[in-house]
Amino acid sequence: MKQTLLQEKYPIYCLELDRSETSYQSVDEIMDYLKGCIERHEAACFIGDFDHYAHTRSLPQGSIGEGILAARNLVFCFGIALPDAHMLAVRPRSIGVAETTDGFLITFMEAPMPVANTAMEAWAKGVRNKPTASDPQGETACASA
Repeated sequence: MKQTLLQEKYPIYCLELDRSETSYQSVDEIMDYLKGCIERHEAACFIGDFDHYAHTRSLPQGSIGEGILAARNLVFCFGIALPDAHMLAVRPRSIGVAETTDGFLITFMEAPMPVANTAMEAWAKGVRNKPTASDPQGETACASA
């Protein structure tokens, strides 16, 4: 999983997966897995599942990048604390799951709360569940961090 700046201002985490690295065959299956992670986390609350691909495709001016086959966002909130009303600007959280011609891409924006980043990173890495040469065990599923 790598951290980068999207458009030079948005700190995001990004995990690219070849199909051979996961047992999941579709965005639907990955979304189900991630929703289960959220439901099992003591502080996370599921809000919704947004089909970004379908929405964009339905717009007359909608444009979808080459190689994107599916794109959805899982929307949820950790809500452990609300110290200031300004925090609402950076909530809720979202994990993006895209299927491309090359495999899958899982992304999320860095949260201002380390426990949230730790959980989202563990959940994303859990999608890489097939052993590889560099990780003969595969990732552990759904850490509750």
